[in-house]
Amino acid sequence: MPLLSGLGHLFSKETENRLWDFFNNRIEPEEMTKTPRQINFTFALGIIRENETLQNEIPKLKNSFYWLNELVKL
Repeated sequence: MPLLSGLGHLFSKETENRLWDFFNNRIEPEEMTKTPRQINFTFALGIIRENETLQNEIPKLKNSFYWLNELVKL
């Protein structure tokens, strides 16, 4: 349980066991690392689209997101 080691004092034993089960048996490591990147990309894209002066940053953001995902695959 290395992911949660040292955090046991923050969670009840039941919560710790449920988190351990989730991270080790229910979610694939690739999905666990991909989801935060997708959320950050979505938030950034939404903010940029709302701000007219940042519109030229959208292609850079998309390109960065693509290459970050490619790098993670290595």
